[in-house]
Amino acid sequence: MLHEAKETLREVMQAVTPIAVIVFLVLLVLIGSGAAELIDYILGVMMLTAGITLFLIGVKSGLLPMGEAIGSDLPKHGSIYLVIITAFLLGFFATVAEPDVRVLTNMVDLVSNGEIAQNPLVLSIAIGVGFFVMLAMLRIILGIPITWLFAAGYLVVIILSFIAPADYLQIAYDGGGVTTGPLTVPFILALGIGLSSVLAGRSALTDGFGLIGLASIGPIIGIMVLGILL
Repeated sequence: MLHEAKETLREVMQAVTPIAVIVFLVLLVLIGSGAAELIDYILGVMMLTAGITLFLIGVKSGLLPMGEAIGSDLPKHGSIYLVIITAFLLGFFATVAEPDVRVLTNMVDLVSNGEIAQNPLVLSIAIGVGFFVMLAMLRIILGIPITWLFAAGYLVVIILSFIAPADYLQIAYDGGGVTTGPLTVPFILALGIGLSSVLAGRSALTDGFGLIGLASIGPIIGIMVLGILL
């Protein structure tokens, strides 16, 4: 565990240091920030580094093994309904807990002065992700070509783009991006890989991936539908 923690810290520092240095130089040279602001920034970067490191350790030691275990164990119960309902609930609640979703919905709520409330937006994103994670699990079980789901999903997106209110359109497309966050991605990937690895005739490589791309369609449709209904 200690060796893994050191490796994770090294990876995080390699990723964070370049952008941290660039921002520091911008604050110092272009903006002319004072010593107090620079100290606050450095402390923030240190807390960010520590937080990401602890989060990734948790993902590697907890979320990934748990996701694979759930994905590989569900088919043993012999109920397709249990698999797809569990997939929906896991996709839904993982999205509700996703930090990137909170960042987007908070910003929308702030900029719109509360006209586009945070909670309905989070709910529409989570339902969209849960539904498409459910479809992704169903695709793995039934052997449906993933291109069919992508084609159908983006066809619906294109049609709704001409119907949804303009205020919701750009938010919807950004909503598809925030679902690929640090909490949702490893869990959904592990779930799909676990499921495809235990089914006869399925490959973890060819069937276990593509779930994130499918899941990102859900929030786009969900937010557009929310805009139409409101």
